[in-house]
Amino acid sequence: MHRDPTDNVLYNTTQIHPQRRFVLRTEGGWGLVEETGLDSTLFMKQEFFQEPNPPSDSAVQVQCKLLLKMRTCSLPMLKALASAIIFAVILWNLNFLGYQSEVPGPTLGHSKPLTVLIWHWPFHHTLNLSTDICTDRYKIKGCQLTGDHRFFNQADVVVFHHRELQQGKVRLPTERRPPGQNWVWVTLESPTNTKALTGWNQTFNWVMTYRQDSDIFMPYGELVRHPSASVDIPTKTGLVSWVISNYHRTQKRVQVYRELSRHLQVNVYGKANKKPLCPDCLLPTTSRYKFYLAFENSIHKDYITEKLWRNALLASTVPVVLGPPRANYEKFIPADSFIHTDDFSSMKELASFLKTMNSSRYRAFFEWRKRYGVKLYTDWQERFCTICTRYPRLAQGQIYPDLASWFSA
Repeated sequence: MHRDPTDNVLYNTTQIHPQRRFVLRTEGGWGLVEETGLDSTLFMKQEFFQEPNPPSDSAVQVQCKLLLKMRTCSLPMLKALASAIIFAVILWNLNFLGYQSEVPGPTLGHSKPLTVLIWHWPFHHTLNLSTDICTDRYKIKGCQLTGDHRFFNQADVVVFHHRELQQGKVRLPTERRPPGQNWVWVTLESPTNTKALTGWNQTFNWVMTYRQDSDIFMPYGELVRHPSASVDIPTKTGLVSWVISNYHRTQKRVQVYRELSRHLQVNVYGKANKKPLCPDCLLPTTSRYKFYLAFENSIHKDYITEKLWRNALLASTVPVVLGPPRANYEKFIPADSFIHTDDFSSMKELASFLKTMNSSRYRAFFEWRKRYGVKLYTDWQERFCTICTRYPRLAQGQIYPDLASWFSA
């Protein structure tokens, strides 16, 4: 900004050259004109040409002298020039203000609302979509979920959950796919527990899974910023617990458990041990133990489920994990927040580590809670609404020629 000594008014001089400046008075107030070749630009003073203080007589004399230096001093011409420039600048400002007047939610990057058709609800748990779920619950605007097949031709995205396709309980649409419509393949299961993929080659445009390299990443949980001055650790009455429903001797988690249980006591809950826990009983139970066996049913890249996020971290117990390598876990949670079975040469060594840990070492596993909280993703409506937030960045026109090869990689 520059304060002109002739009229005691501030001007924006970021684009003004010191040579060939002219003070111009119009019916609306005072302005400054800079002549640059054939073009002239009016630099308005603040408050849209409102004149807070009339210029002094000496200032007027200086301004008149400057005006006389102009090659063309025709008053009508000056008035016309000033009026045209003022009009253009006002239009520009109105346009700018119009774009800045709204404070939107997540920017979706498309001009019309997206329609996401859920061809069949996961596990056939139909949910109420009578309201604008994405906006009302998750502040995601311009995203309409529907389960009504009559909207197939209008849908931008159609979602298919693999469990129902795998069981043959659901068939694909028989109508021809409209141009520009994208189909999404969805699963939260691991490749070990996902069958019949070869029948879906050249079918889906995008994949939505727990893997970070999915088109639409759908984790079981994540850590979110949540600073806390202190960390409260529940009272511990036991050493190690484990909740399991599907117990098969061929599973690696069962083999590791059986070896570990030879060296320390593990309290086992769940259907497999005929000690099922009600939904509201799970966290109070696992939180009483120092450690929880967050053992995945199969080992695959990024396959880190609620066994870690809910059963252990949310319950304020230290997870002992069995799953992908430690480096993979560290992409999601701090390195000092968990214990990995791969860190020990034997289960006997692991058992000794757990049994002899002192209180200060144990508390160190909870330092992450001073910075983060745990967010679980359990709502399929929320998951499907996130398709709209990802939509502008998704590759249009791509297709997965070999779904099984991608998923098992």
